[in-house]
Amino acid sequence: MDQSTAEWANEVLKTSLRSGERTLVISDAVSALADNPGREIPIDPKKLEYLRRLIAYILDGREIAATYNYVLLVALAVFTALHWWPRFRDARRRRTFAESHANTSAANLQKRSRLAGCLEYSRGDTCGEDAPSSSSSSTLAGAQSPGRHPKITDIDLERQPLLGRDSTHAATTPISSLSRVVESWLMYQPRPIPVINRSLPSNGTSLVVLAYICVNIFFNFYQGSLKPEYSFAFTDRAGYVFIVNLPLLYLLAAKNQPFKFLTGYSYEALNIFHRRVGELMCFEAVVHFVGMLLWNLVFTPDWLRVGDLQYFMTRRLTLLGLGAFISYESLYFTSLGTFRQRWYELFLASHVFLQVAALVFLYLHFWTARPYVLASLAIFLADRIIWRLGLKSTSVCADLDILEDGNTLRLSADWDIPRRNRRVLCGFFRQNITHGWHPMDHVFITVKSLGRTHALQAHPFTIASAAPGTESDPEGPPNHAWLSLLIRAHDGFTTDLLQHARLKSTVDVRIDGPYGSVDALEMLQIRDTAVLIAGGSGIAVVFPLLWALVHSEDYYSYGREIHLLWVIHSRSHRSWMPQERLDELEKAGVHITIPEPTAEAGRPNVDAYIEAQASQAREKGLEMGLVVSGPDNLNRTARNACARAVGRGTDIQLRIEKFGW
Repeated sequence: MDQSTAEWANEVLKTSLRSGERTLVISDAVSALADNPGREIPIDPKKLEYLRRLIAYILDGREIAATYNYVLLVALAVFTALHWWPRFRDARRRRTFAESHANTSAANLQKRSRLAGCLEYSRGDTCGEDAPSSSSSSTLAGAQSPGRHPKITDIDLERQPLLGRDSTHAATTPISSLSRVVESWLMYQPRPIPVINRSLPSNGTSLVVLAYICVNIFFNFYQGSLKPEYSFAFTDRAGYVFIVNLPLLYLLAAKNQPFKFLTGYSYEALNIFHRRVGELMCFEAVVHFVGMLLWNLVFTPDWLRVGDLQYFMTRRLTLLGLGAFISYESLYFTSLGTFRQRWYELFLASHVFLQVAALVFLYLHFWTARPYVLASLAIFLADRIIWRLGLKSTSVCADLDILEDGNTLRLSADWDIPRRNRRVLCGFFRQNITHGWHPMDHVFITVKSLGRTHALQAHPFTIASAAPGTESDPEGPPNHAWLSLLIRAHDGFTTDLLQHARLKSTVDVRIDGPYGSVDALEMLQIRDTAVLIAGGSGIAVVFPLLWALVHSEDYYSYGREIHLLWVIHSRSHRSWMPQERLDELEKAGVHITIPEPTAEAGRPNVDAYIEAQASQAREKGLEMGLVVSGPDNLNRTARNACARAVGRGTDIQLRIEKFGW
């Protein structure tokens, strides 16, 4: 077959695909392409029919893949409804419960007044002048002492659930039993994969990931052909599935994204999905690259072949595609857990560079990718420049204190929170740490004085101090913020910062943040029993939550019961949390349990501890909330203990607060 026929066929194929017309008549394409009126045109009906079918398969695949993000929007709407409907329901139940208790308290107050009048008439005593009172002060500046809240004694709140349910057990029905079994299974976390020792998420998370993979498999194969002679269409669709996933990948990676508001999960909780999306995209890239090689080496009909392998590999289109392929595959390998743990600084630097390079190569590689590349680039730049460098960043002078174990330091700073401006637009610019934060928030810190290498790096740490609120009343005194970060020295940045702390007690720090979610706090606030478990430095996550709970306005009104279990490795780790803070929590009614250090007594039976709390809640018909922050083994133990408790009928909500990288 002469070369002119192959060139003609490829021109027809290229023109048809660019036009997007599935029914393009071949002769029309020829008349549009032919520069020489006397040019010979192949008229073999079989070849023309083959071209028509190939073009149809390719365009069908692109049209189908283009609807992919509509499916994602529907899924997002479902998750948004699942998040917001319980919040509206709980808020309504909570208001009803508060109103009923307010009415009961008013009636009891009238009864006490009448009783006091009777006693005064019969005994001649005055009522209330010698009544005992209690108050306590907190050593935490800017926080209200829990002892200053009046306690309602007219109602036995220990016997009444927070949301007004009857303490008697609801009748067990087949549907409720099945619901408990399903919920328990979804909450359960399997053991790590043997040999490679890779941790698995909960069954519920795995199910969502599996559904995502199935959707992508559908878009790869629906109305396609697996015949070798049409493998170009399958390979092209794999590339298209790659690019339609691109905006999702960058949305999940962004520190400032809409999923937090819509679903209640901040970016660190969604990080596992970011990784799975990236892995699937890398697999699609492999399919696209290998498929194109096989098409040009094996499956291309002889009459359609133009040039040899060297010609194919040196084309501009192929070279740009190779650049994008290598960039994204390098992103995948440098994002693996073993690489991140050993070379975290290199991971940070390469991640930014490779992302930018990959987007540039992909934009130039093929015109169909450009809208998705531009959308992804807009997400990336908005997150990095507008929010992280502009709205979320500030610099402070912080104090450094080396703690008792000699390997942990506390970075702290304090300031007055600026007064709230009444202008509407001013709230948009009040997003950095100087305007306050919420419990369990975290920040990224950069210390330029440690050297050029660290000047471009930002490292995450959870805020270990109580949240001061996010605004100061313009009429009253300003709130004072006390920021404290617990930093354990490992390699790289943390070791260099520890060495700096041995020489100097202060350091200039650029802080990017705060970031996080109040989902766990809001969950605990509507539960009768709150149980918080911290493993080691996980106390930095748990303590702000505890402080917010005991200082909430409804803490004493609702009679919420709060328990803390803090598992430490050595006695020196007790210095991570000042004893006076723990004493204040105990005075506020928090039941604190700190077992003997695991280095001396081994690991405590966390499973039995959770089961005891769950059994008590189940017997009283109470709703229980559990928040856990610690190592993977502790998190898995707590999750599975909750799963078993749910299977036995306990109404329990669980939040695992583990920061993933």
